[in-house]
Formats: sequence, structure tokens, C-alpha cells
Amino acid sequence: MKLLDEIRQGWHGIAQPSPLFSSGFAVSCLALATAARWGIAQIRPDIFFTPYLPAVFFAAAVGNLRVGIVTAIASGVLGVSVDFGNTTVDTARFALLLIYWVVCGLTIWGVEHYRSMVRQQRQISKQLIQEEEYRKLVVEELQHRLKNKLSTIHAVLHQVLGNLPVWGSVDRRLRSLSATDDLIARVDGRGCDIRDLLMSELGPYGHVRFSLNGEPLFLPAKLAVSLALILHELATNAAKYGAFSSSRGLLQVSWTVSDDRLNLTWDETEGPAVEHVGAAGFGTRLLQSALLAFDGKTELAFLKTGVHCTMQCRVPKS
Repeated sequence: MKLLDEIRQGWHGIAQPSPLFSSGFAVSCLALATAARWGIAQIRPDIFFTPYLPAVFFAAAVGNLRVGIVTAIASGVLGVSVDFGNTTVDTARFALLLIYWVVCGLTIWGVEHYRSMVRQQRQISKQLIQEEEYRKLVVEELQHRLKNKLSTIHAVLHQVLGNLPVWGSVDRRLRSLSATDDLIARVDGRGCDIRDLLMSELGPYGHVRFSLNGEPLFLPAKLAVSLALILHELATNAAKYGAFSSSRGLLQVSWTVSDDRLNLTWDETEGPAVEHVGAAGFGTRLLQSALLAFDGKTELAFLKTGVHCTMQCRVPKS
């Protein structure tokens, strides 16, 4: 097992085998190639160098550049000096030796080039893994600080506004914001069901204020985060200006899935009439761009009955 492990590490370029092991492996390759040449000589005695090419390749791949060069030189000497038939050393054999060494040089160069590429890719992969771990650490720390800051803001506002009628509305919105932050942190990397996503976002506004219609659908992580951002923006606007800002306002969210396309409709009714639409801000740009990565689009309309938003996107299979 130790020998196999050294061969595997040398083959993949993870670590260089010991000089003793590399030399022994090269000698074994030469011995096997010489035995193969003897077998071929029973049919064609004029095959001098071809059986040694695999030996040079494996010696260079498992060992290193020097081992490959030494193996190429030694195999050339064996091809010239060792005969297994009625053949004589002539000028043609030396010409074949030069061609053989050129081929061996190209083979060794190819092995070293491949090994350097593998080493570089391994370093890049290691760096990417380290950066991903650092990103996760920073995101977790940011989420922790954001949660603490939001809790502090909630406590301060409760002390100031706790006895006023407006506190109920403020408390509900703060809890919605906290629930959205928790949801985004939870679904990032795992995904969630679309109904759970909607319930987490809309639940703080009261279950009697909205209705959900659609079949169960699991959303992959990236799509779930994008939809969470869009739904939070729509819910926040509904609480400020739309259906949730009115005692009679209602919201209906429905969705269907056809093939791999998701069609989601956000329909507000009985809310305040929209009399003036301002210039597009961050929220509008978010609605327009969040689903582009999933070959999707968002259309927003301000009707007399309330905000009407349709979303279409592709649901990734994984």
C-alpha cells in the first residue's frame, strides 16, 4: 500500500517519491520493456526502441524530469547494445536512436508540462477553497452583527414607542425584516420550498391578509435568495404604500410551473390608490434585474386596485 501510495502521489504530482523509489521504479520499467522487446523479437527482431517508450513515459510521470531523462538515455543504450536476433549494429540503428531520443524528449516535456498545469490548478483550487471559507466566515460574522444591531434597534424603539399605537406597525415591520435576514441566511447553500419562503416573508403581516395558491415547489439556493430579496421588497412596499398599509387591503400570491419555468403573480387589492409613481430607485432596479441570471423577468404594474407584479424565471434542476 505504501508503494501504491507513492506511485499515486508521483503520478498526480502531489509529492515527489524518494530518489531510491524513483530509481527502482525506473529500473523495473526498463526490465519490463526489455522483456516485452524480447517477446516482440521472436516475431520482429528489428524492433529496437519502441518497447521502451512506455517505460520512459511512466518513469517521468511517476518520478521526475531527471529520472525520465536517465531512463531515456539508458533505454537508448539498451536498444543499441542488446540484441535478441541475428541483427548487427549499423548506421540505421543510430539514426533510429536519434529519432527515439527526440520522441522521448517530447514525451518528457509533455509530462512535465501536464504536471505543472496540474500543480497550478491545484494551487488555484486551494486558493479558491480558502477564499470561500473566508467568505463564509465574513458573511456569518456580518449576519451575526446585523442580527444584534436589529435587536438593539428593536429594543430601543420598544422603549420609546412601546406605549404608542404606532408601535404595532413598527414592531411588525422590524420582525419582517429580521425574518427575511434569517431566511436568506438559512436558504443560502440549501434552498427551500416556495411556500415556506412566502410564509416567512408575509407571516408577520398576519395570515388573514394574504392567500397563497400553488403547488409545492423546491427552490434551489441561488433562486431562493433572489426571490427572497424580491418578495421582501414587494412586502415592504405593500406595508408602506400598498395593501398592508390599509386595514382592508389583501394580497394574493399564486404560482404555476410549466416544464422548468416558474410563473409567479403578486396581486394586491383594496389598498390605497396609486396616484403618483416616482423615479426608479434601488428597489425597482432590484425587481428588474434579480431574475436575469435565471433567464427571467419581472413586470410591475400600478393598477387602481393595487400593485400587480408578475415574475417569470427558469428553475434550475440542481
